[in-house]
Amino acid sequence: MKKLLVAVVILFTTMASAQKNSILLGGNIGFSSEKIGDSKLENFEFSPKVGYQFADRWTAGVEGSITNVKVIGTERIEKYKIGSFVRYSVPLSNMFSFYTDLGAGYQSTNVSDGKGMYASLTPALFINMKQGFGLNFSIGGINYSNLDGNGDPRQERFGFNFGKTLNIGISKNFGL
Repeated sequence: MKKLLVAVVILFTTMASAQKNSILLGGNIGFSSEKIGDSKLENFEFSPKVGYQFADRWTAGVEGSITNVKVIGTERIEKYKIGSFVRYSVPLSNMFSFYTDLGAGYQSTNVSDGKGMYASLTPALFINMKQGFGLNFSIGGINYSNLDGNGDPRQERFGFNFGKTLNIGISKNFGL
């Protein structure tokens, strides 16, 4: 079952570049499970995106995320994100495009009513399989986030994870 969930995560990780005046739909579905001794952690995430390609190489849109983390024997942690993104695409051929997503927005968690912001920069490669339907590949990016909660110290995270992660996704653009 876990291998199936990992396969689903890999299939729905990013959105593709598209043609001018088209709508892009995409996002991520993720699941992970970790066990260390008697402690077990399960993480589920759903992150949809909707964008509009307003110029030949530029797309802008909104993105969101709902994450549910369960640590066996303790409380459930919920995290929410809502923000916007901008994408710049460079066609390399009829089959390949390189793109970079820059996203930023608001985030919150139920732990100590934490609230903050996030930002990310993710380069990727799109392979056009047929009529705007294709595969997306990325190998990491740059991420920053912060959270301030009631009674908890401020949390700040910065990550540079090129080569440490692999995302493979499918996508489709819809012309208007």
